[in-house]
Amino acid sequence: MTVTYAEVERALLGRWPETRLEPSLDRIAAVCRLLGDPQRAYPVIHLTGTNGKTSTSRMVDTLLRALDLRTGRFTSPHLQSMTERICLDGVPLTEELFVDAFADVAAYAQIVDDSSEHPLSFFEMITAMAFAAFADAPVDAAVIEVGMGGSWDATNVADGQVAVITPIGVDHERYLGDRPEIIAVEKAGIIKPGSHVVVAQQTDAVMDVLMRRAVEVGAIALREGVDFGVNHRTTAVGGQQIDLQGVASAYSDIFLPLHGAHQAHNAAYALAAVEAFTGTKELDPDLVREAFAQVTSPGRLEVVRRSPTVLLDAAHNPHGAQATVEAIQDAFTFSPLIGVVGVMADKDVEEMLRTFEPVMAEIVCTQNSTPRSMPAAELAEMAGDIFGAERVILVPRLDDAIERAVAMADSAEGNEDAIGSGGVLITGSVITVGEARVLFGGTPS
Repeated sequence: MTVTYAEVERALLGRWPETRLEPSLDRIAAVCRLLGDPQRAYPVIHLTGTNGKTSTSRMVDTLLRALDLRTGRFTSPHLQSMTERICLDGVPLTEELFVDAFADVAAYAQIVDDSSEHPLSFFEMITAMAFAAFADAPVDAAVIEVGMGGSWDATNVADGQVAVITPIGVDHERYLGDRPEIIAVEKAGIIKPGSHVVVAQQTDAVMDVLMRRAVEVGAIALREGVDFGVNHRTTAVGGQQIDLQGVASAYSDIFLPLHGAHQAHNAAYALAAVEAFTGTKELDPDLVREAFAQVTSPGRLEVVRRSPTVLLDAAHNPHGAQATVEAIQDAFTFSPLIGVVGVMADKDVEEMLRTFEPVMAEIVCTQNSTPRSMPAAELAEMAGDIFGAERVILVPRLDDAIERAVAMADSAEGNEDAIGSGGVLITGSVITVGEARVLFGGTPS
């Protein structure tokens, strides 16, 4: 009997959702053992942090492929299709290959389900699928992004030769804690004995936690601002021009087709990780330039329309919102900027709204299609307290909200009080941005 992609989607979504966690690696370890521990068939670069993981993963992947290595990349969540989570050589699995990956794991998963108090979760299942697909390919290196946290994340049955820890802030506080230094304890769990760990600039309290873990397990720490970093950056048409200090050498005149200082820092983490992966050797500067020039990061200040310009950005916590605001101020001159915002109810929505308020002339409050989405009316009421009721527009349907915002930005071009052209920023949630990307004709990336 042939199984379809739609049936596989339903089967996966019928499992425990990603937001339901139990601190145990027993189930994922058990299914991996039955599969022959595929996660040990290739070296791993393992990434965690609060924001920037997916963009950094894509950069690492691009650099490794420039070195003629076959890569696997596992990231989450997806924007449009589950297939995006599992990539070979930078390309998502086809629906047929995704079905094959599910079939390879399903029988073993059933054994674990039948023998465990709780069945494998959605994330555990798709993690096992990724590990198996990468071993089957086979890949020369796997770039693995943590789903949530670190120590108890399903991906942590893999031992990263290189760990990358992007800036740590507060997100998922219901699960990970309400202070960065508490969250750092969980994220430090991906630092394995004898590995290299690439660490972004952190608060002193967070850095203390990470460095203690590195010392405990004998890992070699590479710290931003000490061992590597961004030497210089300037805004350029379509992105930015950057000079990076790697672990082994300096690399200048790099064009990065992404917006925002945070993406320059993500590039520095990726470069240091690949240098560490290759034995902290200097990379060919031309190869580095060519690789970074090809980088994409869908849903991260992605331009999906011009005149008026429409940006998609998956910022979903205050830390990410702040990076988005700074990037918009750095790279664009919208007047006015109309926000289309749909958020998950379990996020720090009030602080996100406060972060967006200075750059959004008006906010269109909407919602995405998932049960976790905050109702648009509730979001609008909260936004009214921050923006003022006269700057808040309630449009529950996302497609209608986008149409309204585009019309507002478009009509502003004829407003003599405007100092530039209008723009639209669609943000607040990965799901919201993914659904908007579909509306603009985007394909799974």
